[in-house]
Amino acid sequence: MDQFKQMHDWRKQWDGFFGDDFWKGFDPMMNNVSSQVNLYKSDNELLAVLSIPGLENVDDIDLFVQYQTLEVRGKVNLRFKGFELVEEGIFQGEFERIVQLPFPVREDKIDASYHNGLLIINLHKRIPDDNRRKIAIKKIDD
Repeated sequence: MDQFKQMHDWRKQWDGFFGDDFWKGFDPMMNNVSSQVNLYKSDNELLAVLSIPGLENVDDIDLFVQYQTLEVRGKVNLRFKGFELVEEGIFQGEFERIVQLPFPVREDKIDASYHNGLLIINLHKRIPDDNRRKIAIKKIDD
């Protein structure tokens, strides 16, 4: 997205004026720009697709799911032996993305895979337990 590249270029120009410590408070917002996500849903399933180009090792990603929240953290390093980075338009470094899901999901039925720069997470809708059971009531005599 061109507007995010412009934000990054603007930040580089102002680094000298404000200093690096000033920008650290904005890192979570800037990093979330880089971990793009699409959500797709069907009646009982949810597919989360995150764009994470340049990931060399899936162990560099931590994936957590809790009720109706998906959290992805990781680190991407793009290195090319013998070359020096001149312009940065593809995000690299640490990132964190927290996504509110449209419905609660099962924590015991999750499939995740990484292919062609995409982290694909298949989640299943948590179906409320409609089975009622009668609870016995004990009478306590005085």
